[in-house]
Amino acid sequence: MSATITGNPTIALLGQPNSGKSTLFNGLTGARQRVGNWPGKTVEKKEGYYDKDGIRYRVTDLPGTYSLSANSEEEIITRDYIASGKADVVCILVDSSQLSRSLFMLADYAGIQCPAVLILNLMDVAEAQGKDIDAAKLEEKLGIPTIPFVAADRKKYDGFFEAVDRALNEKKLLNIDSLTEKYHAIENDIYGKLLGLMPQKGIDNYSAPWLATKLIEGDAAIVEKTQNTLPADVYREVEKVLSSVENGALYTGGCKFKWIDELLHDALVQKQRKPLLSKFDKLATHKIWGKPLAVFIILLGLVASFIPATPIMLFAGVIPKLGGPVAEVLSAISAPQMLIDLINQVILNTLYAAVAMIGFVFGVNLIFGFLEEIGYMARVSYVFDGTMAKLGLQGKAVMPILVSFGCTIGGAAGTRVIDSWGQRVLTIALAWVVPCAATWAIVPFLSSVFFGAWAPLIIVAIFIVAGIHMLITAKIFGSKLIREEDRAGLIMELPPYHKPRWKALFRSIFVRTWDILSRAIRVIFIVSLIFWLLTYSASGSPDKTLLYRFGRAIEPATMIFGLTWQTFIAYLASMVSKEAALGVLGSLYLGAGTLFSATTGSGGQIAAGLGNILTASLTPPAALAFIFAVTFNAPCLMAITSTYQETRSLKWTLSILGYYFGTSLIFAFLAYRISGLFI
Repeated sequence: MSATITGNPTIALLGQPNSGKSTLFNGLTGARQRVGNWPGKTVEKKEGYYDKDGIRYRVTDLPGTYSLSANSEEEIITRDYIASGKADVVCILVDSSQLSRSLFMLADYAGIQCPAVLILNLMDVAEAQGKDIDAAKLEEKLGIPTIPFVAADRKKYDGFFEAVDRALNEKKLLNIDSLTEKYHAIENDIYGKLLGLMPQKGIDNYSAPWLATKLIEGDAAIVEKTQNTLPADVYREVEKVLSSVENGALYTGGCKFKWIDELLHDALVQKQRKPLLSKFDKLATHKIWGKPLAVFIILLGLVASFIPATPIMLFAGVIPKLGGPVAEVLSAISAPQMLIDLINQVILNTLYAAVAMIGFVFGVNLIFGFLEEIGYMARVSYVFDGTMAKLGLQGKAVMPILVSFGCTIGGAAGTRVIDSWGQRVLTIALAWVVPCAATWAIVPFLSSVFFGAWAPLIIVAIFIVAGIHMLITAKIFGSKLIREEDRAGLIMELPPYHKPRWKALFRSIFVRTWDILSRAIRVIFIVSLIFWLLTYSASGSPDKTLLYRFGRAIEPATMIFGLTWQTFIAYLASMVSKEAALGVLGSLYLGAGTLFSATTGSGGQIAAGLGNILTASLTPPAALAFIFAVTFNAPCLMAITSTYQETRSLKWTLSILGYYFGTSLIFAFLAYRISGLFI
């Protein structure tokens, strides 16, 4: 079949979120893929290829959307790509376990002039539910290749390859006759009148029937496109017809669901099957008990994340120990001391930080990917939706925020389950508020050194301020990231529980982990090199470094916020890692260690000898200012990298970073000035 195919055909994967697009994309392309942004957009773009029978097939994974309306950036990108004619065939994936809902994408696609394949994915889940789906009967009605499929099983991809080749050779379009009949039934035959005014060949890849449907729905982009294409007198007729239409999307939506019911009438048979975990599901979705159960499972998952992460973290811990042997070898060949220091303090520390970060990211993605895979995360979204809606978010956002108590990197990575890009960015912005585990490695120490028995009150104050901070942050960022119409509560059909597809899950995690690791190494190396150069002194004396001179020069300004030049430099270092703040204080006050000493395991030794000199050098208000500045500063360099990885936007990553830099100094100023009145 593929022998008649010429060139390098392009396949576009289209489907709703959780339809299995990413699983199929990873299964087809493996490591032969690249991830970036769509031109001029913040939405992630994934492209790759696979080779078969001497032909290279290019694959584009389109953003997951629930329809092809122009309601979001993802939807606009998706349909503009299809209309551009760049795709030779569109593979439409639907969830076989929820066909009535999933086929809405097919109904919205109907009328686009590009060959298509309908992929009935998750057939194993549908069969476990007792559903019998006749793919051949659906293909007969639709007129396009239709195949039962399990994207997670790469051994059964032959049906997919054969269907794609058929679509490329036959170039059959979706049969929409039955659907258009239903559109004609809309009162006063508004559809028929608009259809008669459309260009016979349509516009771009949009057929006249598709354009007429979108005009009834009030699609602003299509209204503008037809206005720019049609003669002025014809468009005035279009306006006259549309002037009598109210809530057109309700009419067309009703027609689409009637068409779907007609498709499934004799192609889907539901056998009686006892639902799995029904008692557990009643508890998981309970109005009262569902929330504490979700919090317990998420916190348990956070702890469990360290199980797969530990071997990777232990391996990372070996990397700095290579410094000794490397130094001996380089010294033996008379290498410059500066080169030895560069390798030990920058290159090895970069590898250590990146690999240690990846360990936790891998663990979080594995555990919470498992919860998503089996269907539980949808229950978390459901029970927390009302609570998170007050912040302008979906219920899904609660998971990344809770995970951030352990590590903000994992919290940022966990936002991948959120469909809306704007809500994903807002969730990350809120996750930065949460004091991570590394914060508690230094805050209790400093609090107890300066405030003794009153230290618990400092902890309570931090949580109170964090709560207020979160509300303010949601207000500031939410107004720019989330439109008012997108703040409605979550309407969803809970997916059935099913067994995890381990191979597909691991494949997806490995591809993504490698992408994050490669980016993290580059970013961490550059920042580490800059800090190393600023702190480097051939004599080892801190007062000979550029950082010392810089600190002394800016101290008049930093004292406005209650920060000495030493604590301000330590505050800046906390943006590399929270623990590095202790390493810098030790280096500047004790004359030992480096910026990275805390990150490589000696932070505890530095902290032990630091208490006395800090109490002699800082006043309690200045110490409190430093505590608040570090707590609410950017979490760490790896979290910043992870934020860019998930948002795919340098603008928003820098906006969040600048916001936290500014607000943390404001909190330091307030803590210093207010406490100064009482202490």
